[in-house]
Amino acid sequence: MSIAVPNLACWKKRPVQNLLLIALFAEIGYATMNISTMPIYLVADRKFGQSVIGLVMVSFLLFEAVFKSVMGHVADRFGTRKLLIAGPSISIVTSIISILLPHDNGSAIEVFAFVVLRAFDGLAVAMLWPAAFSQMNAIVEDKERQQSMSYLNACYMIGIALAFPLGGIANDVFKVKWAGLVLATILFIGAALGAYFTGRNDVPVVSDNEHSGGGIKQFLDSIKQIPEYLLLAVVAFMGIGFPLAIFKLFTLEEFGMSESAVGGMIFPGAIAMAVLSGPLAKFGDRIGRARAVHYGLMLCTIGLSLIAIGGFLPFLRSPYLFGLAGLPAGLGFLLTIPAWMASVSDLNPERRATNIGAIMTAQGVGAMIGAPIGSAMYEKLQPLGVSLRLGESFGRYSPFMGCAVCVGVAWALSLKILHPVKAEVVATTSPTVDLPPSSNAESHYDEVSSR
Repeated sequence: MSIAVPNLACWKKRPVQNLLLIALFAEIGYATMNISTMPIYLVADRKFGQSVIGLVMVSFLLFEAVFKSVMGHVADRFGTRKLLIAGPSISIVTSIISILLPHDNGSAIEVFAFVVLRAFDGLAVAMLWPAAFSQMNAIVEDKERQQSMSYLNACYMIGIALAFPLGGIANDVFKVKWAGLVLATILFIGAALGAYFTGRNDVPVVSDNEHSGGGIKQFLDSIKQIPEYLLLAVVAFMGIGFPLAIFKLFTLEEFGMSESAVGGMIFPGAIAMAVLSGPLAKFGDRIGRARAVHYGLMLCTIGLSLIAIGGFLPFLRSPYLFGLAGLPAGLGFLLTIPAWMASVSDLNPERRATNIGAIMTAQGVGAMIGAPIGSAMYEKLQPLGVSLRLGESFGRYSPFMGCAVCVGVAWALSLKILHPVKAEVVATTSPTVDLPPSSNAESHYDEVSSR
C-alpha cells in the first residue's frame, strides 16, 4: 500500500524531510558512539587491546546482520513507526551504561559487558534502517524511488562522516574520551522523539497470512530469490569492514593528528557528499541502475587502491593524499548504493522491507567478517612491516589493502551479475506499453542476473 504525497518534488515533501532528519540524527549517533568514539574510548579509557576492539565491533555487526532481515519482516507486517522509535531508544540506554559501567582495566567481565552492549546497539540499528527504507518507499512515488534512496543513503554516509568531527570535537573540548557517548545519547533522544511525533503515517505492507512463515523463512526465501545480490553485498561490505574498527586509530597513529583535526579532514567530504547526493542520483537514473553500480564500484576501487599503495610506497603516506584518494571512493558509494537499494526494492513490492533487510543482513555479515580481520592485520602486521623495511605503516595500511581487494572483486562481480536488460531498449521504441505496478517486468527494469 502506498501513501505517497503527489505534486511536490521528492525532497520538499514534509514526510520525506521528517524521515531524513530521523535517519540522520540516528546514524550520526550510532557512528559517533560505535565508530568514532568507542575504539578510542576502549583503548585510552578502558585499556582494551586493539584486537579486542575488533571483537566488540563484531558483536555490533553480528546482531545488526542477524536481525536486519527479521526486522524488515516486522516492518512489513506491523508498520515502521514502532521500530523507528525503538531503535534509538535502546541505544539511549546502552550509551549511558557504557559510560557508567565500572572500570576494570579491560578484564574479561568488562569486555563481555561491552560485547553485550554493542549487541543491543546492533539490534537497534537493525530496527532502524529497514524500517526507514520501507517507510521511504511508502511516502514517495515510484518514479522518485531511486532519488529518495539516494537521500537515505546520503544520511547514512554523511552520518558516518559527521560523526568523526562531532565526536572528536566533543572529546577534545571536554578533555574526556566519553564525551562522544554523551553526544550520541542526545542524538538518539532527538531521533526517537522525532519518530514519535512525526512517524504516524506508516501502514503494514502485507497481511498476516503473507508472513506466516516468520522473518527467518522470509530471509531464506530471499536467499533463494536473489542469491547474486546477496553475494555481491557480502563481498563489498567485507571490504568496508576491514578498516571499520581501526579507521580513527589509523589517522591518530599514522599521521599524528588530533581527534578534531581528523574531523576537520573529513568534514569537507561530508559536505560534498550532501551536496552531490541528489545530482549523482539523477545521473544514476540517466545511465541506468546497472551502469550506476558498475561505475560507482569502479570509482571506489580506484580510490581505495590509491590509499592501499601507501603501505608499499612511503612517499604516498600523507593525510592530504589520503583525503584526496578518499574522494572517488565516497563519490562511488554515493552513486552505487541508491541504484543498488532501488533495484532491490523493486524486485517484489510486497517484500520490499524483507528484501532490503536481507541485503542489509548480507552487508552486515560481510562487515562482520572484515572487521576483526582488519583489526588483527593492523596490530599483527606492523612488526612484519618493520622486518620488510617498510615500517610499522605497512601494518597500519594493510586493512585498506584488504578493503581495496574486496571492493575490486565486488566490481568484477557486478559486471558479471548486473546488465542493462532489453526492456530498456524496448521501452525506447515502444513508449506506449505500460506495465502494471505489480508486474515482474518492472522488478527487472534495469538489471538481470547472468543466471
